[in-house]
Amino acid sequence: MATVPAHFHINFQSEGRMKLTLKNPLGNTGLNVPQVIYGTSYLGNLYSALPYKEKLALMKKWFECTEKPVFIDSAGKYGAGLALEIIGKGLAEIEVDPEDIIISNKLGWYRVPLITEEPTFEPGAWVDLENDCTQTFGYEEIIKCFEQGNELLGGTYSSEVVSIHDPDEYLLASTDPADRDKRFLELLESYRALFDLKTEGKVKAVGIGSKDWTIIRELYEHVPFDWVMFANSFTILSHPVELLQFMEKLEQDGVGIINSAVFHGGFLTGGDKFDYQDVDPASETGQLIYRWREAFYGICEQYDVLPGDACLQFGLSHPSIASIALNTSKPLKMVRNIETIQRQIPPELWKALKKDRLIDPQYDHL
Repeated sequence: MATVPAHFHINFQSEGRMKLTLKNPLGNTGLNVPQVIYGTSYLGNLYSALPYKEKLALMKKWFECTEKPVFIDSAGKYGAGLALEIIGKGLAEIEVDPEDIIISNKLGWYRVPLITEEPTFEPGAWVDLENDCTQTFGYEEIIKCFEQGNELLGGTYSSEVVSIHDPDEYLLASTDPADRDKRFLELLESYRALFDLKTEGKVKAVGIGSKDWTIIRELYEHVPFDWVMFANSFTILSHPVELLQFMEKLEQDGVGIINSAVFHGGFLTGGDKFDYQDVDPASETGQLIYRWREAFYGICEQYDVLPGDACLQFGLSHPSIASIALNTSKPLKMVRNIETIQRQIPPELWKALKKDRLIDPQYDHL
């Protein structure tokens, strides 16, 4: 496992000194959103079960780091609805005005009773759950997911921003072209339901998040998204011309863009997994990305910049991007992320990365 060079040091400023105040319009949704959107999978016991007091402290930190309204991203899949329950309970306990929080809920997973020893979805990922959940798409199915999500939030709070959870993975699981067509129609019916909710005034914006940006482009031919979230797509390592052209089209159409997973699942900051998958360093892909990372680290070391800082700033660099989604269970890391966004990176770093073609020399938003 590669690690960040030992000479890099993180110097935290006093807590509370820095706070995100800039708000960007999320396309034509009418929502003004902070530069950082907070993920909430850790509230659903992803990989570990944090004590409730720690979860509450993390929620308080959102409001210490970001001017209201705070924007958070959650899903019925996170702990089979546990994250949504914790959000509703915690916000009420710290007496957050509903106007001071924007909740995005990714739909397509529905809570059901746990009748097996372990939950049946994503084995090994979720810890100490008391419920299970099943994947479900279609018009009525998504309406049920939306209603259940708001029930789990406890009534005081509701999701104003909605999307479908991992449509790329759902299509990838198809067994043959006919099955893919069936699944694609189920997704379209799900979106018809969401836009009906918008027409009824129950939600303000309908969008999509995907680890495969080409699925967003494919669905956009049929669905007039209000916003999109790219994951593992627009990063310092990967920013293909075709994606940049699509981003520019979305901006012209008034579609808001949120960027996420800019570290490729932690690989760019020293992890072994790439886009959350194991990669053999000896494979063709493995050799390419490990070689790229080694060269990237060398230039970062030369200019005394943390690799993660460069990744984060690049992830926000395109003018069409309204916000970046970050997921951390460490309060000090939240503070660190805010400081990184507000700190200027030496322009010479970007020039060196372009010179060595570690980023596209034609990319002109740095």
